Amino acid sequence: MTQKLRWGIIGCAQIATGSVMPAIQESQTGIIAAVASRGLEKSSAVAAEFGIGKAYGSYEELLADEEIDAVYIPLPNHLHREWVIRAAEAGKHVLCEKPIALNSAEAAEMVEACRKAGVHLAEAYMYRHHPRIAELREIVSRGDIGELRSIRGTFTYNDAGDTSNIRFKSAWGGGSLYDVGCYPLSAARLLYGAEPEAVTVQAIFSPEHDNVDMMASGLVEFPGGVSLIFDCGMWAYNRQLLEVLGTEGRIEIPMPFNARFEDAEFYVHTGGEVSRFAATGANPYVRQADDFAAAVFGGKPLVADDDPVRSMKLIEACLESARRRERISLL
Repeated sequence: MTQKLRWGIIGCAQIATGSVMPAIQESQTGIIAAVASRGLEKSSAVAAEFGIGKAYGSYEELLADEEIDAVYIPLPNHLHREWVIRAAEAGKHVLCEKPIALNSAEAAEMVEACRKAGVHLAEAYMYRHHPRIAELREIVSRGDIGELRSIRGTFTYNDAGDTSNIRFKSAWGGGSLYDVGCYPLSAARLLYGAEPEAVTVQAIFSPEHDNVDMMASGLVEFPGGVSLIFDCGMWAYNRQLLEVLGTEGRIEIPMPFNARFEDAEFYVHTGGEVSRFAATGANPYVRQADDFAAAVFGGKPLVADDDPVRSMKLIEACLESARRRERISLL
């Protein structure tokens, strides 16, 4: 029988109820043992919807439950640090929504708290768990498209009319770089297998949206003269794309960040030919849950435990560059 990880859900955000909770229930290794909200009425309704045995009216009550092994935290960004640390101190493994913190100093505190408590911490970049990503990395590492020269990534959508959205609250970690820019930034780090050296970013900071960055575009410099050219936004036409350019070819990945089954294809252009790869379809949220459990049960995590700190250093450098309108070194 497969060993089961007993999950507690801290908060009833849409990402939890719409994607992560169904995925945990579908996974081979996880069961949801409890859900908590700041009010018992809401958590009870969610528990009834998902057939969960326990509902709590506070996060503290859930963390005190000795029958919970791990927690998933989908709270607003500014609450991540507090509840990751409190979960670690309660002896719970932690899957926290991205971005994991507001800055790299917070992320470092969180990583250290989890190390000290001996619990596993992971940032919920679900796209990294899709089998297509492993296939892409293999194609790149084999040299099928030659030596890497550049990566281009885009992720935009338009939700500017919803001015009450928490993504438009500056103090809560709002803005396009935190929300969707983090995807191409993390993908470039993953595919290059290196950390960036400098960034130059321009952004639209909107007074009517609490001065968060509603659109950002920039250049991220990696060792060896290679780069990521990216743009992200919450005030632009919906689109996603990731292109990996090499000396002998290129890879085009439509829907790189939230593909599941039917939209998992990608295209490799080499020698004047185009090869369509219908990669194995999967629900990346399910894979994320099973990969997390595997790491808890002694397997190798997908990324190093300090990856969230490195990720936040890049995001905060991008924001600093946009605000100061100058190149920021990461060395």
